[in-house]
Amino acid sequence: MFSSQINQVAICRTPYKQKFGIPRQPGLVDVKGYVELTGELNNLDAVRGIEQYSHIWLLFCFHENLEQGWKTTVRPPRLGGNEKLGVFATRSTFRPNGIGQSVVKLHGVVELKGKVCLEISGMDLLDGTPIIDIKPYIPFSDAIENAIGGIAQRAPELIEVKYSIKALEQINELMQKQQYSELKSLISAVLSQDPRPAYKKAKEDAKIYQVALYDLDILWQVTDEVITVMELKPTSVK
Repeated sequence: MFSSQINQVAICRTPYKQKFGIPRQPGLVDVKGYVELTGELNNLDAVRGIEQYSHIWLLFCFHENLEQGWKTTVRPPRLGGNEKLGVFATRSTFRPNGIGQSVVKLHGVVELKGKVCLEISGMDLLDGTPIIDIKPYIPFSDAIENAIGGIAQRAPELIEVKYSIKALEQINELMQKQQYSELKSLISAVLSQDPRPAYKKAKEDAKIYQVALYDLDILWQVTDEVITVMELKPTSVK
């Protein structure tokens, strides 16, 4: 049987500090992050010419799922978590080799604190995700007209997001700082996709949920199919 060692080439830096709340596909939330090259690949030569492309593919490792193993069948959220499909008929994170891929928008190459970084947006990756390869997106071959998307033919339906007076005051104060300049739009984009488990969405739900973005815990609740952001607190996620 074929076997090979795969090494990390970069690490992804994103606002997403926990798996809960991360967009389920790339391109759904327009927030910026970075791909930080590591080791001997922390060299401008490794990305020479990459800026001629508008998008890139990131191959990465589902590093927080590896210990849980994999299954031949999974329950996709798109089907309400009630129907099973084969693992290779889904983009489940519980895969035999724990490898995922995402296409992201490339904004340019920058150097930050001695690290060569690709500035990107639209990623659906946890902060600290190991990147195992980077490839240019080629429109004439990677974009297939009239492709059939199975259970994921259309983008998810969005839910309305509102803010309490307290949350708005907190957000407006934080957005005066550069690192939080996208905070309100990020919260709205993430929560509008309703990150709750599928089985929760058809029921009355008084639970207070928390999503970790940047170094903040966003507390929110769902009432009458509307999400209300209640307040922000310093994150408890380590």
